[in-house]
Amino acid sequence: MASSIENKTLRAFKADLHIHTCLSPCGDWEMGPMGIITKSLEMDLDVIAICDHNSAENVGAVMRAGAEKGVSVLPGMEVCSKEEVHVIAIFDELSQATDMQEYIYDHLPGQNSPDLFGYQVIADENNEVRGENNRLLIGATDLGLHEIVNHIRFLGGLSFASHIDRQAFSIISQLGFVPPDIGLDGVEVSSFAKPEYDDRKFPGAAKFPFITSSDAHFIDDIGKVRTVFMLFEPTVTEIRMALKRSHGRYMEV
Repeated sequence: MASSIENKTLRAFKADLHIHTCLSPCGDWEMGPMGIITKSLEMDLDVIAICDHNSAENVGAVMRAGAEKGVSVLPGMEVCSKEEVHVIAIFDELSQATDMQEYIYDHLPGQNSPDLFGYQVIADENNEVRGENNRLLIGATDLGLHEIVNHIRFLGGLSFASHIDRQAFSIISQLGFVPPDIGLDGVEVSSFAKPEYDDRKFPGAAKFPFITSSDAHFIDDIGKVRTVFMLFEPTVTEIRMALKRSHGRYMEV
């Protein structure tokens, strides 16, 4: 008997795999779960990933809002290493993201000061405020970059070096190169970079597939750029194959 996936058709999934919510202290208050889904539909996105700073506490609400409106939402987060390098983690299941969150919280010092860094709002799928996170989510963990990438892989997720073209909090700005022994699944360029970026500016990055995503902190930035994946379904396994251009899957930026 053919498996269910063999009966599906390969199709294009328009994806923005780096979106923040109002939980991120630098995120706008309009970035509530339902607001994000409404804008994603307006921008004709099929798949999004929620990647707040060092936390996944709003992911479940966005997933529920997405399920109601027909947008696939992958759970994730953007982790800051002790080297102050930002790394995107993306998973299939909410439980994987919450396991990652528990690991990160054990290594994240400090308390937030809303007056200095901004409010960190926990919201439900209807954009109702349910609480506030008091951890210093904007801060760096005490985990090394390799430790973070290895733990993402251990939990079954995808890892991307965030916005490698930026002058702050990128693997290039902080280390000067992408370490050859790091187990990243890919690298991300921001909406400010051309997809055909100059490899000479990003030592060590050429060996990795790259995606482009919005890193949206404001509603109007959602879907500003996207990556199109040719997949059977929007899962981590399928995206990993597309990154490797294996089994007929591939991607375009």
